[in-house]
Amino acid sequence: MNKKGFIFDLDGVIVDTAKYHFLAWKKLANDLGIDFTEEENEQLKGVSRVKSLEKILAWGNKTLSEKEFKAQMAKKNEDYLGHIAKMDESEILPDVPRVLNCLSKNNQPISLGSASKNARTILERVNLKEKFNAIVDGNDVTKAKPDPEVFLIASKLLNVEPEDCIVFEDSVAGVEAANVANMTSIGIGSEDVLGHAKYVFKDFTEISEDFIEKLINE
Repeated sequence: MNKKGFIFDLDGVIVDTAKYHFLAWKKLANDLGIDFTEEENEQLKGVSRVKSLEKILAWGNKTLSEKEFKAQMAKKNEDYLGHIAKMDESEILPDVPRVLNCLSKNNQPISLGSASKNARTILERVNLKEKFNAIVDGNDVTKAKPDPEVFLIASKLLNVEPEDCIVFEDSVAGVEAANVANMTSIGIGSEDVLGHAKYVFKDFTEISEDFIEKLINE
């Protein structure tokens, strides 16, 4: 059987931690006397912590000293980590374990390729860490997606050429990074948003074992 490399993003692909970012940013904004909606939270997806806080302050027409700015960022992260600490297997998105098990059964190497610096903690909390042959997260990279660095490192760790890697992503930047790396991109989400991926599925419930075997044998 062929050997391919399967690389998974974390947030929005394996688990959905966006809700915890929202709760932590909302608490921070409200504590500063700023209203914060889910629509505004959408504008923070894929945006760094520094830029996110700058946007929130601009919306609320507030300014902070550099010291207070750093303190608020640390507070937000602490709040977010408090939510992460309570995660369990129930937070895994539908049919992700089935797809991971299918890949393992077919002796295919699996890596994580995530910008999250909390990726290892999250995988441990949801009891999936042992499913991965390699983990590349925000602590291992210097360039954010759409730069392909995270996926190229994963490819190297799996000892599989980039053109033989398949990437599961839920963001435009992530799909773009996979395409730039000359990998097969699979979008998880809406075709309207992720149309430049080679394949797009609403979620893993739509991915059959036949399709996975087709990917392996391509």
